[in-house]
Amino acid sequence: MNIINRELSWLSFNERVLQEAMDPTVPLTERMRFLGIYSNNMDEFFRVRVANLKRMSVLRKQKVEGFKGDAEELYQEIRKVVMKQQKKFEEAFSLIQADFEKDQIFMINEQEVNTDQLLVLKNYFNEHLKHVIFPIVLDKKNPLPKLRDYAIYLAVKIVENKNKTRFALIQIPSEYSRFFQLKGLNRIDYILIDDIIRLQLKEIFSIFEPHEISAFTFKFTRDAELDLDDDLSLSFFEKIEKSLKQRRKGDPVRFVYDAKMPKDLLNFLLKSLDLSIGTNTIPGGRYHNFKDFMSFPDFGIDKYRYNPETPQAHPAFSHGKSHLDVIFEKDVLLHFPYQKFDHVVDILREAALDPKVKDIKINIYRVAKNSEVMNALLACVFNGKEVTVIFELQARFDEENNLWWSNRLKEFGANVIYGVPNLKVHSKLMQIRKVKDGKDQFITFVGTGNFNEKTATIYSDLAILSSDRVLSLEVNKVFKLLENNLERHQFRNLLVSPFNTRRKLFALIDKEIAHVKAKKAASIKIKINNLTDVKMIDKLYAASRAGVKIELIVRGICCLKPGVKGLSDNIEAISLVDRYLEHARFFIFENNGQPVHIITSADWMERNLDQRIEVGMTVKNPEIQLELQRIFDFQWRGSVKARNISADLKNRYNERNLPPFHAQRELYRSYIEKGEL
Repeated sequence: MNIINRELSWLSFNERVLQEAMDPTVPLTERMRFLGIYSNNMDEFFRVRVANLKRMSVLRKQKVEGFKGDAEELYQEIRKVVMKQQKKFEEAFSLIQADFEKDQIFMINEQEVNTDQLLVLKNYFNEHLKHVIFPIVLDKKNPLPKLRDYAIYLAVKIVENKNKTRFALIQIPSEYSRFFQLKGLNRIDYILIDDIIRLQLKEIFSIFEPHEISAFTFKFTRDAELDLDDDLSLSFFEKIEKSLKQRRKGDPVRFVYDAKMPKDLLNFLLKSLDLSIGTNTIPGGRYHNFKDFMSFPDFGIDKYRYNPETPQAHPAFSHGKSHLDVIFEKDVLLHFPYQKFDHVVDILREAALDPKVKDIKINIYRVAKNSEVMNALLACVFNGKEVTVIFELQARFDEENNLWWSNRLKEFGANVIYGVPNLKVHSKLMQIRKVKDGKDQFITFVGTGNFNEKTATIYSDLAILSSDRVLSLEVNKVFKLLENNLERHQFRNLLVSPFNTRRKLFALIDKEIAHVKAKKAASIKIKINNLTDVKMIDKLYAASRAGVKIELIVRGICCLKPGVKGLSDNIEAISLVDRYLEHARFFIFENNGQPVHIITSADWMERNLDQRIEVGMTVKNPEIQLELQRIFDFQWRGSVKARNISADLKNRYNERNLPPFHAQRELYRSYIEKGEL
């Protein structure tokens, strides 16, 4: 087979996240946070991809791309890989704990607290936790309640004086930090609130006069697929709300539990959940829901965190001049998080106040909970501008947030549109229309990432701001399509999925093949998140066989097999996993010395090319072309955090034997230097 299985490739990506947690050069708190990211990723993988695999197995859709067996056999292979990674995870956790202990910072459990600490923890429990936990006694009359995803539970075994056994359930409260610090004279102890609750178990269940009592952590993951039924009486908005409620009742896809849980308690839980050992169950350690470790404390000690890297002002905006005036003079490329996302919010604030600005259009996939972008759009509405917001209500796991903001904007008079039927709107577009001397002027934003100031501090993304009229009129056509999905347009400079992206990319690759056959300069550089589309992979294989040199930087899933003799000899592929999440997508086609540069919101996946609204643009500005080339070159040299992508999924570091070069760190330094010029 010439394709790597998508699920196994994803697990290989998540192992790269785990490698960061094991890297001794990464600060300790950040290593703990990478464990949290790994765990959170794994939760979503089971909720979405594994759940889909289980549905395939039930429906007997046996063909699985890139894998010799059927869906059930692939699930068993996934389980093996996950169990193997679980051991690495626990090893990483132990190593990090040991390094903290060298600095006199100790994780303690309920059996290790001293008398003074016991009093402090008892007071904390009584003042904060006691009234937010609701123990549930489990028996035939009171069966297991519906369990929540993303929650942690303590399964409690109570043995009374007469040897009668009861089982109970406590959900760990999520409104408090999972970590409680206890500072002494020469050391710092921290304890998880799981163990604070364990300390008080006899008091919590005192009514039963327990002789023995113990508690064991478990977590539960459900199928997260939204089921949008065909009830014509419901609006799309109402269907999303209804499906979100159904998601909380989805089929179980994973049950992770403390391997030391007594058999009678474990069997009771499994029977109540209609599960059996070895299918959807994964034994683990004492603590679960490590996603909470994404908020692990730094104990006020700087060396446990990455050195601060303050986003730089873009040089074009650093002289106090109006952002809008600057963009009317020249195109601007923003690179987050190295440069300020604040510029985007400032542009909207200026638009709100400028009497010549008449309307603003934007499409939204994910926004921050307390979004400055949304508040700036409200300011535009309050200042009499016509504001049109296209919301994607099926942005997985952000649906509720998007529902809330769409309601708020609509309430104050914005024109709110809920996407396009049967197509997710994943493009990252904004357009401001200004009327000057009776003529329309446009400022257009085309980006690779969301309008989200929170993720813009940790996701590496690109955005172009331009007043180019040809580009702006084409983007305006996209907005007309989104506002009235009956309209269809031709696009010359834009790559718009599902209409012309695949065709244009094929044509560009074919052109490189023609150039190399004519002994002209030909190469392709691709920076992307995921590469899974079989037709695109086959086209890259054809280019490689013809002699086109291809350099791939793929952060996540890569189903292409690089460096295979006679198939992909001319393809090299690396993945960068580091402090910032590599999220930008852009391509450079050498085109015999007249390179074509493209930035886009679309990965090379079937869904992005054929089943979503995605928008990319051909970059005409020579300065921005050079900047894109510079960014790619920095990352391609990034030996320190680069893993080679290979068919065996081994994630080896720097097999190209390059000199040490830390791409993200050096990029940040380069932006500081640019700002000082």
